[in-house]
Amino acid sequence: MERNNSTMVTEFIFLGLTQSRDIQFMVFVLILIFYLIILPGNILIILTIRSDPALAAPLYFFLSNLAFLDASYSFIVAPRMLVDFLSEKKVISYQGCITQLFFLHFLGGGEFLLLVVMAFDRYMAICRPLHYSTVMSPRACYIMVLAQWLGGFVHSIIQVILILRLPFCGPNQLDNFFCDVPQVIKLACTDTFVVEILMVFNSGLLSLVCFMGLLASYAVILCHIRKSSSEGKNKAMSTCTTHVVIIFLMFGPAIFIYTRPFRALPADKVVSFFHTVIFPLLNPVIYTLRNQEVKVSMFKLLTRHIVC
Repeated sequence: MERNNSTMVTEFIFLGLTQSRDIQFMVFVLILIFYLIILPGNILIILTIRSDPALAAPLYFFLSNLAFLDASYSFIVAPRMLVDFLSEKKVISYQGCITQLFFLHFLGGGEFLLLVVMAFDRYMAICRPLHYSTVMSPRACYIMVLAQWLGGFVHSIIQVILILRLPFCGPNQLDNFFCDVPQVIKLACTDTFVVEILMVFNSGLLSLVCFMGLLASYAVILCHIRKSSSEGKNKAMSTCTTHVVIIFLMFGPAIFIYTRPFRALPADKVVSFFHTVIFPLLNPVIYTLRNQEVKVSMFKLLTRHIVC
């Protein structure tokens, strides 16, 4: 394929989430409310964990990283979506589209791997408590987080390389409100069957394998908790239940979108909206609401600064 064909399309036009002005206004208000309330909440979670020595355990270190990932992830799609609601023509450059797609999968893949790390942390804390302090040392935690970022980068760069090799010579209308693999591939001026299969293996298989592995891990952990008679049984059960809820929120939409051939379904846009805009902002908040230590520390931090 010739490279000059692949540069014929210099921009893409988003068809948007919906053509209804009323629905667009409702979604605009919803996203704005989430940004004004929950995004600062995520930042507060990070500041609370970083400033309180009592929250130095690996669980809170990973939670602060999750809040950072989700806050960063929410900046990829939602701000541009808000601007597009106010624009007649929703246009993004070819380079901007590739950039958005890269960061979407870089942070999304990193978050999936971070949830795997958090599951391993809970397994060691509950099922192997005598080895926990040795295995989950500060150095090991930093290495795990670094590996999570590296894994997200590798996952994303594979997607980008495969798409950059495709020729785009028209049409240039994306039936979505952001750039993602299924919609972009469909605009290529060549047969994309092999690329679609590779993408399904890279994104869909990653999602499915991580999801099944996490469910199996937490099934083992929950069974161990039920058999134990320790004082922290209820706390451990609450923490793990919260993790399982987040797993379903994150992996459910990803499996729906990426583990099937890239054919458009009526529910695609709605699932993508919750997956890329709503759930990332909610995840750390859900964790925090079920964690008494973080809530108490957050209250102390707010009180201290308000008094000052």
